[in-house]
Amino acid sequence: MAVGRAGFRPLLYSEVATRACETLEANGAKERGPEEWIPEPGGPVPLVKGDVRALDMKYLSGKVDVLAGGPPCQPFSLGGIAKGDEDKRNMFPEMFRAVREIQPKAVICENVVGLRRKSFEPYFQYILRELAHPYLERDPDSTWQEHDALLRAYDADLKAGRTSDPSGGHELYDVVATNVNAANYGVPQVRNRVIIVAFRRDLGVDIEAFERSVKPTHSHAALVRAMREGDYWDRHQVPDHVRDRVMAELPKQTAFDTEEASLLPWRTFRDALAGLNGEPPLPPVPWAHLDRQERYLGGVTNHIGWPGARIYKGHTPNELDRPAKTVKAGVHGVPGGESVMLTDDRVRDPSAPGGWRYKHRYMTVRETARVMTFPDNWVLEGPRGEQMRQLGNAVPVLLGEVFAKAVTTALDNARSTR
Repeated sequence: MAVGRAGFRPLLYSEVATRACETLEANGAKERGPEEWIPEPGGPVPLVKGDVRALDMKYLSGKVDVLAGGPPCQPFSLGGIAKGDEDKRNMFPEMFRAVREIQPKAVICENVVGLRRKSFEPYFQYILRELAHPYLERDPDSTWQEHDALLRAYDADLKAGRTSDPSGGHELYDVVATNVNAANYGVPQVRNRVIIVAFRRDLGVDIEAFERSVKPTHSHAALVRAMREGDYWDRHQVPDHVRDRVMAELPKQTAFDTEEASLLPWRTFRDALAGLNGEPPLPPVPWAHLDRQERYLGGVTNHIGWPGARIYKGHTPNELDRPAKTVKAGVHGVPGGESVMLTDDRVRDPSAPGGWRYKHRYMTVRETARVMTFPDNWVLEGPRGEQMRQLGNAVPVLLGEVFAKAVTTALDNARSTR
């Protein structure tokens, strides 16, 4: 969706998860059989279901501007058992194969920030080197360390002029890795990720200009300022006790004269529920409706109340006046307190601070989709747990759009200067 908003026309989807395939089909994709075909503009996008390792992509060679994807992140996730290159779910080798077969002008790859942890840093640098030299194919019998040594030697020879690239840059890529927090780009969610972008070297893309174009646009400091100066509260009419509680929890000091404070304010969970881009507000779920029944509240699907929300020890719920916590796939899509939200409603409780306890409930799937910046007409298939899993595995649409548009601009500028 994000690359489509940036002006690209999808030519192929590849997906292994059954429910995710059903979701793509519900939103217009069409299952592709063994035949290979390019969709007509405005037509359904072919969807190949199953293991990408069985997919031949050579028929797309020379027809693709951007290859976009997110190799499964579990091998490198901070929230799981990290095995990295040894994990059979590691699909980075398939991404490199796709680059060799398709020869795209650019590559956009999103993954978990755990890939940048100290224990994985050597492997991360190897990934960047292999993406820069995807045609130097790794021997199936060699380790990644052995192949990395070959890449390092080849890179050193290129830079020293001891060898030359016979492709004229057509088989080399310039690679940029950016650590991001989605909240810094207008997504109403704290989500730390790494985004890797690569441009084919023969195109002559201005890499420094691209890096400038993906600088953060929003900040926490600006949100604090908007709350203190009242702009935020002018947009959201809330009970005085809610405003007082939020204001009391703000940082004591914020440097408003910093560059961060001059950016746009972080968007909050409350902003998402109110509607970010002309969307109507999502109506609250009545407490009597936490019964798993679809009532099409506000005219949207998947805005269903769910019973049994608990706040686990060590897990804090989402607060309305901050960006949402990271949406995770997790076990059944509801790990700990990540999908629980505090509401503005409160009840008397002598044991609670101030004698009041704020009520909490599970976020609905539609509320979760809002903090992932999916439009309300995006259909999610499967039971609730699978819908939440799909959202947790996705890239926030707005974050992907920011980088896809920056790639569009970089490619357009490269064409205009050649």
